[in-house]
Amino acid sequence: MVADTLAPGKPTWSSLLGDWSIDPLFVLTLLTGAAYVTGVRRLAARGRRWPVHRSVCFGIGLALIVFATQSGLASYDTVLFSLHVVQHLALGMVAPLFLVLGAPVTLALQASHRPAQERWLRALRSRPVGVITHPVVVWVLFGGTLIVLYFTGLYELSMRDPWVHVLVHAHFIVVGCLFMAYVVGVDPMPRSLGYGARLLFVAVVLPFHAFLGVALLGTNTVLAEDWYAQVSRPWLSSALGDQRLGAGILWSFGELFGLAALAIVLYQWMRHEEREAARLDRRLDGEAVAAPPGV
Repeated sequence: MVADTLAPGKPTWSSLLGDWSIDPLFVLTLLTGAAYVTGVRRLAARGRRWPVHRSVCFGIGLALIVFATQSGLASYDTVLFSLHVVQHLALGMVAPLFLVLGAPVTLALQASHRPAQERWLRALRSRPVGVITHPVVVWVLFGGTLIVLYFTGLYELSMRDPWVHVLVHAHFIVVGCLFMAYVVGVDPMPRSLGYGARLLFVAVVLPFHAFLGVALLGTNTVLAEDWYAQVSRPWLSSALGDQRLGAGILWSFGELFGLAALAIVLYQWMRHEEREAARLDRRLDGEAVAAPPGV
């Protein structure tokens, strides 16, 4: 097949950080940020202070989404598999972690008026939300999304159809947020998990990235070969080599991020135990003070 699409030049830091463009996700991200700021300001007007670190985390998450989908990095996500993997890891793992740490659901509940709070709570307790947010469903979606993407025709379709491309990105963000909501446990969820269950929740998803990374490293077939054959990349020496580089990034970063998530859960667990111990000490001290002499 003769190449009929000229790719950008060889990626450099300048090209990755520059060459910005706008797609529908930018508008949604901007509206989401505006809604979050509105909630914070509404609480401030009531004399209530929203934690600054929550706002910072949410802002970082939104900034990562904008960078991954609007910067020069997005110019290469249909050109190089390796940079496509970097983009999807940012959208499906890193950005969702920061978004969830921003506790947007808690903010929405606290900043809303009573009727809106009731609607939020009804939605959270509804059957469709209960099914989508079931831990098993979330686990399957998070672990299986990349496998479905790369071992079906969806990957090539997402590069040929701009709207499918945007929907795949949105799917990564939503599923990543659902997964991280159970891991971090800041916002209320229809089904809460204990700290031990959270550790298991993260540990059992790690093999998905290892399996996918090994599978891609071991294959001699280029994914979406027909698509890449029509993209002129004179500066790329080997499409298979780039695919293996992306597989290595997927495997190694997936494992490292999983370990980081486990560390977060362990830290939260220890903090919880410390708070419980302090609460028990205060209660015992209070009972000792209230006890009559000689008892």
